[in-house]
Amino acid sequence: MTAPAALVLLDIEGTVSPLAYVHATMFPFARTRLAEFLTDHLDRPEVAAALGQVAAEASASGLILPAPASETLTAIVAHLHDLMDRDVKATGLKQLQGLIWEGGFQSGELRADLFPDVAPALRAWHADGVELRIYSSGSVHAQKLFFAHTVDGDLTPLLSGYHDTTVGPKKSAASYAAITAAAGRAPAAILFLSDIVAELDAARAAGLRTALALRPGNPPAPSHAHPAFSSLLEITP
Repeated sequence: MTAPAALVLLDIEGTVSPLAYVHATMFPFARTRLAEFLTDHLDRPEVAAALGQVAAEASASGLILPAPASETLTAIVAHLHDLMDRDVKATGLKQLQGLIWEGGFQSGELRADLFPDVAPALRAWHADGVELRIYSSGSVHAQKLFFAHTVDGDLTPLLSGYHDTTVGPKKSAASYAAITAAAGRAPAAILFLSDIVAELDAARAAGLRTALALRPGNPPAPSHAHPAFSSLLEITP
């Protein structure tokens, strides 16, 4: 399999990091600390902004949440826990998770787990002039923290851009068109790597090249027409 010389766009969960790490370590870390975090940091502008996004997303689905205050946090936390239970890729929730993970990464309680081929491949591609960007449902803030605190060290110097669901849903072709425009690349010069066939279908509809990650722990993929790989080292610029 050959990667384009221009840009590789990478998903995180199930592509560069095991699903088990994200679901069994990162998500529970944020969940168990959510109520205390909101109680202690309700006055932080970035927390208020994230809660505003949560309220807007809830309203769009017909649910009116109370205004954030110490006496209303129980209802807000219950709503956020429900989103977590249903694995909803809600932008406001992802922003809050990123803020909680920040403390974990900075304290050393969290260290991002990667498949062993990831760091060597990213370093080799970067050395060969391939631009590397991330597109994940996790917030841009969380993405930067993740790659700054990996088991293989700080990989952020290798990455030139980060994209989250503020650009649009990952199963929408318009999201990939927006990323293409932001990167200033022709769609055909971008290779998107993900473990989700529907995301790859959307990227291909926008003109990107695609490849499916077949990683240990990933569920079986439905029928698809994308090239597949089990290691990034199979992809050579």
